Amino acid sequence: MTNVIVERKERADTVAALLKRLEDREARIAIMGLGYVGLPLAAAVHNANLEVLGFDIDDSKISRLQAGLSPVGTVPDEIVREMAKSGRFQATSDAARLSDADVIIICVPTPLDRHRNPDLSYIVKTAETIKPVLRRGQMVVLESTTYPGTTDEVVKPILETSGLSVGTDFLLAYSPEREDPGNPQFETATIPRVVGADEEASRRAAELLYRQIVKNVMLVSSTRAAEAVKLTENIFRSVNIALVNELKLIYGKMGVNIWEVIEGAKTKPFGYMPFYPGPGLGGHCIPIDPFYLTWKAREYDVPTRFIELAGEVNTRAPREVVAALSEALGRRSRKSVNGARILLIGLAYKKNVDDMRESPALVILEDLEARGATVEFYDPFIPTVPMTREHAPLAGRESVSWAADVLQGFDAALICTDHDDIDYQQLVDNVPIVADARNATRDIVRNRDRIVQV
Repeated sequence: MTNVIVERKERADTVAALLKRLEDREARIAIMGLGYVGLPLAAAVHNANLEVLGFDIDDSKISRLQAGLSPVGTVPDEIVREMAKSGRFQATSDAARLSDADVIIICVPTPLDRHRNPDLSYIVKTAETIKPVLRRGQMVVLESTTYPGTTDEVVKPILETSGLSVGTDFLLAYSPEREDPGNPQFETATIPRVVGADEEASRRAAELLYRQIVKNVMLVSSTRAAEAVKLTENIFRSVNIALVNELKLIYGKMGVNIWEVIEGAKTKPFGYMPFYPGPGLGGHCIPIDPFYLTWKAREYDVPTRFIELAGEVNTRAPREVVAALSEALGRRSRKSVNGARILLIGLAYKKNVDDMRESPALVILEDLEARGATVEFYDPFIPTVPMTREHAPLAGRESVSWAADVLQGFDAALICTDHDDIDYQQLVDNVPIVADARNATRDIVRNRDRIVQV
């Protein structure tokens, strides 16, 4: 009995020691995954004057960071150099070093497989990596977007096979990442955070951690509630974007400009929030996250018809844009897509970033080429197409240069991404048909008759 009491006290002491280190701002933070979520978070932790260890299995990414170069366009090189110079940031691919951290934050991808089912392999592999180095007095936080139940049904069991228990030996929490790449109004430290855990010590520790990194923190009662928060945010966006994409088609048939309608509707100061149509959904969140909930809902025999319908509308959007461009070519120049030279403006999924994840422009490019078009692209943020899992044949293709004589060689241009640093007037002056899926040409005056809203 005495040994049991001593062990319980030792366990309580290790948790208390972690809380004390967090309260004293002495906790060492490890971040696993140094991509579009993990690296901005590492910068925010560093800016909070905390010690941060960045971990990634990609040795080339680690080498770039160690050389003071950022592997992510949304984090400038100078910030990486400042982090390294301070001595509070180190990058490594050595998993053994994770045992030195007080807190381990998981920021790895959660894609869909080819059947549109959740692919948790990155989370599973990361938890398996942590397991052999996990020690008493540590906290693990999952930030990757996923379905309710992932933290306690997937991560927790793997970590507990180490022989340690959540709540007594180590702590476990979930806090969904919130990033808006390319938006200068928000950064990691200024975006409020939701934090959830399944017992009090983990909630308290997670709250202490995030209040040091971000300005506002909201606690919820469980990891499942926090996981559901993230899905709800992105399903809300998916459904509303699907709605305006459908309205665009309806109003277009009526000769009504959807962009003008939205501008009018958003003057209402209550009961309306503007969403905008486009060539399809991109990025890691909105095209993927709703399917995590529809998959999990099957376990409870609950249909998700509304969410799935929105997914169908948004998935169909790139094909609708191609059809509209094809119709414009035939009507205005009596040309077919087959044999036409088409320039895509922008491959990034949103403006002013170099992020191509799930970009509808890639689907459009492949669709146009399948119809016999010769397609090239211009993107000031993406000089060369990187390797992607679903569009591997496009890897290595290079952006054309921006010049009047280059533009004049195309039969049509299609604006997929409305980057700010593009001369849209020059585009319209030199290409006979400009199909605009982003309303980027709204202020163009000269040669407006060449513009087609798609």
